Amino acid sequence: MCSLSGSVRFALSAIVVLIIAGVAFGQRQPEPAFGPVVSAYLGYLSNEQEVVDDRASRREITSAYYRRNSNRIHALRQTAVRLVRQSGNDYVPELEAVAVDEFRTIFERPPQPAALRVNEVFDNKFRFLGSVHTGETFYVFARLDPYEQADLIQRSAKSVAPAGVTANAGSDNATGNRARRVIPR
Repeated sequence: MCSLSGSVRFALSAIVVLIIAGVAFGQRQPEPAFGPVVSAYLGYLSNEQEVVDDRASRREITSAYYRRNSNRIHALRQTAVRLVRQSGNDYVPELEAVAVDEFRTIFERPPQPAALRVNEVFDNKFRFLGSVHTGETFYVFARLDPYEQADLIQRSAKSVAPAGVTANAGSDNATGNRARRVIPR
């Protein structure tokens, strides 16, 4: 039977304690102060982190990829919690956290990071919520829901229309609704 030195036993004991603490930390429930929608979103982010951790443990991804995605998940979580605490609503919009080199993944013509202003809307699709520094800087955008998009498009169409001309001018439809689209057969 082999005998282990005191320092080796201490190191093994410390590793076991860290593993148990890691498992216990990983199994904690989302913050109970939030409603079911926000708790579900935070749970989703925890699950995403578990997937990234698992892929890293099996050496399926590089350490740079692991760091970036872990930092992105942290930025999304931080933004979601901040939004919910500010609004008091049990609602999280669809969030996108992108680094500067990833702007082209969501924008055809990416804005300059220095020119971004909080609550500014881009392409009638995304609202800039702010930047989060978690190892690197992520710019967080909320995807506008279809109703918000339609409202913005309608407002911009009204502001572009010349004075005295309404948005329905030239429409044959007496109710003011958009004409049905006819598909040729």
